[in-house]
Amino acid sequence: MILSDATLKSWLKSGKLICEPLTEESVQPASIDCRLGTHFLMVEDFNMKSIDMDSEVKYREYEGDTITIPPHSFLLATTMEWVKLPDDLTAFVEGRSSIGRLGLFIQNAGWVDPGFEGNITLELYNANSLPITLNAGRRICQLVFCKMDQVADKPYRGKYQGQRKSVGSRVFKDSEAK
Repeated sequence: MILSDATLKSWLKSGKLICEPLTEESVQPASIDCRLGTHFLMVEDFNMKSIDMDSEVKYREYEGDTITIPPHSFLLATTMEWVKLPDDLTAFVEGRSSIGRLGLFIQNAGWVDPGFEGNITLELYNANSLPITLNAGRRICQLVFCKMDQVADKPYRGKYQGQRKSVGSRVFKDSEAK
């Protein structure tokens, strides 16, 4: 069941769901809009020949209120909002239609597990032939919350728990990589 704006407001007010700081326009009919933060990572492609899943990827870090994504380029960004989901709620991360119409694809693997808490790292790809300039504080994505049928047996407590900035891939820490 997808949560409505009335339920989202109730859960936010009670503290069952945390998503802050919020603006009044953030709560939509069936989602919460999140804004672009000020921390960004780009793959350090000058010092690597390729990316593999068994090695840590090197990133260049940027901090600022504005960033321009070159055409056909990828970067990691973060939301301004800190999110804390209860163990019986999950969220889908979706790009806003108005942003997608600019040719900016927004992802975060599309999913926030029950029990997650932290700022959400977003994967941004400029599919356009022109650069796209982004400003911190602008609504960039939305979270659609879905109530689970019961509390998760093993809620998320993983390698991205508590992140405050954009966090690069930690796939090299997966159990099958050892």
